[in-house]
Amino acid sequence: MSYGENAMSAGNQQERPSADWIVGFVDGEGCFHVAINRQPKMTVGWQVLPEFRVVQHQRDSEVLRKLVSAFGCGRVVRNHGDRMEFRVRKLEDLRRIVEFFQKNPLQTTKQENFAAFAEVMALMEGQQLTKEGLTQIANIAWRMNRRVKPRCLESSETIRLAPGDR
Repeated sequence: MSYGENAMSAGNQQERPSADWIVGFVDGEGCFHVAINRQPKMTVGWQVLPEFRVVQHQRDSEVLRKLVSAFGCGRVVRNHGDRMEFRVRKLEDLRRIVEFFQKNPLQTTKQENFAAFAEVMALMEGQQLTKEGLTQIANIAWRMNRRVKPRCLESSETIRLAPGDR
């Protein structure tokens, strides 16, 4: 990833945040998320959609632009109302994000969510195209950011919530 190669050059020191600052900021404000949506045109009828995002009030949107600069990917878009978000959805860009946080580990329990996210990204190298791979991804994704029982794919047509999660 190009982040470490030139981010600390004299011309970039004031423009780009340090790796430690990014880790701390993402520990407090970031989110690793994996959605699984019904998509009949996909091989197994489902689409896996991983994303990384950081949300801030619009008055602080400049810090989100600094993340775009630091990572060399993603974009800043309106989240809702007066909130903006730095969002990364492209798989090749998400691989850069994963590489960064593998080299610069998060310091809070968010590291557990990141580890699950990285596991899903590794599985997306083809396994999501099988029912077994998709089920494995669904179980990992369901436990991210939650402390509840994992959901499972009961059939190729329906993702059901575990009892008590409805």
